[in-house]
Amino acid sequence: MHAPLIIDIAGKALTDADRARLSHPLVGGIILFARNWDNRSALVQLCAQIKAVKPDLLICVDHEGGRVQRFRTDGFTHIPPMRHFGQMWMDDGQGSQHRPGSGAMRAMNAATAAGFVLGAELRACAVDFSFTPVLDLDYGESSVIGDRSFHRDPRVVAMLAKSLMHGLLQAGMGNCGKHFPGHGFVKADSHVDIPVDSRSLSAILAEDAAPYPWLSSVLTAVMPAHVIYTKVDKRPAGFSEKWLKDVLRTRLRYDGAIFSDDLSMEGARRINCEVISYTEAALAALSAGCDMVLLCNQSLGLGAHVDELLDGMDEALRSGRWQPDEDSESRRLALLPETVPQPWDELMRQPAYQDALDLLG
Repeated sequence: MHAPLIIDIAGKALTDADRARLSHPLVGGIILFARNWDNRSALVQLCAQIKAVKPDLLICVDHEGGRVQRFRTDGFTHIPPMRHFGQMWMDDGQGSQHRPGSGAMRAMNAATAAGFVLGAELRACAVDFSFTPVLDLDYGESSVIGDRSFHRDPRVVAMLAKSLMHGLLQAGMGNCGKHFPGHGFVKADSHVDIPVDSRSLSAILAEDAAPYPWLSSVLTAVMPAHVIYTKVDKRPAGFSEKWLKDVLRTRLRYDGAIFSDDLSMEGARRINCEVISYTEAALAALSAGCDMVLLCNQSLGLGAHVDELLDGMDEALRSGRWQPDEDSESRRLALLPETVPQPWDELMRQPAYQDALDLLG
């Protein structure tokens, strides 16, 4: 059974209502937020509660570093924003030990260390997956992307992202390149607005989307942007077959998992200038080529929205408006780590982890 829905919960432990929603056959995962965090012990217990409902639920989090890091205390390392590594790339240093390109080498080594530390600490708490890295270019205009971006140059972005992905892989975790084909050029924040990019397809592919084909063999997941690219499609990229099937899958030869961005965002539920329901948004994203859809409502009333989505998807399944996709389910299952989480105390003594901390400074 294809389980495409990634939902969230309000608290730091599962309620009976949470368990009922997570046990629904269409729910394939949960995304955690800072509101679900108290300390490491409580996080481990929460993850154990989630896996007790269904062992193959994918436990996700937005944990990039910088200002997007959900767990910040009780031993979790502060990961610098990705711009830090881009700045390191540009700094070749001075003195007798200087070698041309040494800044780039140090930056890639540090990015790998960041990926390993980030992934290893999450895995030690039984979290399966983080939505990182950001592949958006740093045009210096987007407030929502800002220092989350590695660099303005797509080549630098690709190399540093690949380094960070290597570190995640060392920790037993996949990765998610976002926000396809690129969110960095537009100023508007898709959480509260509907960004519009009027550039041509060729311009976007040459710049913002360039890291995706370069990384296609190592990307395990991609998240499209809630941005409308008017010269390509009137729908946001996450609801666009042109972007997801024609460009990403066919032209760029990407065959990994595709997540929708959060369906509760302002840019997510408007198609052709009309506001649509969570169910219609989910169906539109799945029809366009997403394998999984996220509903991450930030309000305390999020349970009602999740129930609305579950009821709507049940009806869509019964009526034949939506059909489960075996390939999509295989992509979801492929994101589950193959290794057992290493206990935190053992991780703290691991030489590779200590070396990575040293590289991060």
